Amino acid sequence: MSRPTGSAGRIGRRLVQLYAGLLLFGASIGLMVQSGLGLPPWDVLHQGLAEHTGLSIGTVSVIAGAAVLLLWVPIRERPGLGTVSNVVLVGLAMDVTIWLVPGPQGLALRIPMLAAGVVLNGVATGLYISARFGPGPRDGLMTGLHRVTGRSVRVVRTAIEATVLVSGLLLGGTAGAGTVVYALGIGPLSQLFLRVFALPGRRDPAEPATPGTSRVVAQGTATTPQEEHATGGQRRAWWRRGAILRR
Repeated sequence: MSRPTGSAGRIGRRLVQLYAGLLLFGASIGLMVQSGLGLPPWDVLHQGLAEHTGLSIGTVSVIAGAAVLLLWVPIRERPGLGTVSNVVLVGLAMDVTIWLVPGPQGLALRIPMLAAGVVLNGVATGLYISARFGPGPRDGLMTGLHRVTGRSVRVVRTAIEATVLVSGLLLGGTAGAGTVVYALGIGPLSQLFLRVFALPGRRDPAEPATPGTSRVVAQGTATTPQEEHATGGQRRAWWRRGAILRR
């Protein structure tokens, strides 16, 4: 049986990257939960809601992702395969990791667990964003609001994450050193692993674009002729912008 070539091979690699990245993303958040040292803003909210509902944090993440996806309707965002897969798999992997990995008691173990979670989150980000199957529901909301309001991505993202962080804290979610470490570290880590896992070459013109991906790719591929010549062009700009498209 011949090996897959051309478009089929590329799609196969993209699917592997997508699902490996999403499962690893959920696992990395699970490690951060078990470290007890603080979570990313959205997961502070998920944890706070879990405390009040009696549901697992992963289940809350799935429900919240689906609810955020509904907010795409009025801003006319289009989900892709990666968007829908994100909603389900990240929360599932988070719960499985929390079930399998006990929370250590001493800082000597909790700090390395936090560090592992943040680094693995960067790896996961590089994997699934490079697959180009569409943004996660929360980042689709961000890019949609950016387009509709005309505000910068930085302003929109800051407003959203500040809102969910404060809401999560009021509900009893955990923020702390881990929240700060994540905020400072995830951008550089994402940029690094987006380079590592970027697909070679440009997309095959004969390969149909996956619904929900065109807008994300377009936002990161605008380069100058000088950048195209000096750096190989489109993928480098996409790497830089990709750090904002995590979930």
